[in-house]
Amino acid sequence: MAQLSVPTVDYTQYSNRQLVAVPLALLAVALLVIGGWYLLTGAPANLGLEFVGGSEIRIDDPGDNAAQQIETAFSAQPDSVRQIAADDTYILTFSEGAVDTPDGGNQLSVLEQQAEAAGFSIQASSSVSPSFGANTQTIALGGVLVAFLGMSVLVFVMFRSIAPSVAVIASAFSDVVLPLAMMNLLGINLSLGTVAALLMLIGYSVDSDILLNNSILRESGDFYESTSRAMRTGVTMTLTSIAAMAVMTVAAYLFGIQIMTAIGIVLVVGLLADLMNTYLLNVSLLRWYVNRGVNA
Repeated sequence: MAQLSVPTVDYTQYSNRQLVAVPLALLAVALLVIGGWYLLTGAPANLGLEFVGGSEIRIDDPGDNAAQQIETAFSAQPDSVRQIAADDTYILTFSEGAVDTPDGGNQLSVLEQQAEAAGFSIQASSSVSPSFGANTQTIALGGVLVAFLGMSVLVFVMFRSIAPSVAVIASAFSDVVLPLAMMNLLGINLSLGTVAALLMLIGYSVDSDILLNNSILRESGDFYESTSRAMRTGVTMTLTSIAAMAVMTVAAYLFGIQIMTAIGIVLVVGLLADLMNTYLLNVSLLRWYVNRGVNA
């Protein structure tokens, strides 16, 4: 069975500053995008229905001029209209308070009445209250913070030194920030699914970074030999994951499964970022650490 050939990088040709230049530049751009998004919207990314509350209705394809029919059917414009080609349906989402409800009535009921009046066949409908969305948002953010805290403690316990721990944490942080910024640029909402993808990226990042750190700091061989050995395993592992996620993304897109498409895009971007951060940023920090003669 043929094995994936991983090219060898001659790190002696590059200084530590050259290695960290690209990862740090991309991280700075990503932070600017997220910061600008926060100033404009009050959130680091576009929040999905689960976090802000609202209503969702799935209707059968209304036929010709579907977009125009949907536009005129409701008293408010939907926040998003997604066509699911696989089963000839449309999914419409409305933010909470978008539709006037007489006497404080239920927004979802009003939307269902307007859809039926327009002759649409409703397949399913659901709503999320703003208070429940806020609680979900807090829980999701707490999960990410706990994951980072747990990762930091684990890495420090394993290597008992600040520098290797900082290298792993910096790489994992960038692996999450870069796809989060890309989500803003591509219009992908931050939802429970994409939060799960970001948590998965923390796991992927720690896996490849610990493999590199362990090879350099604990196994025999000089720095460059140990780095090459770790790359053969780590790059193969990450490229395999990227290929699998790319196939999933394409398949989900073709079948109109938006959440899986979003998760796949986040994971592919994050895994590509992990390759860069692990074998540029992390390697440069570890080389600086080893050359200072500090005992691990």
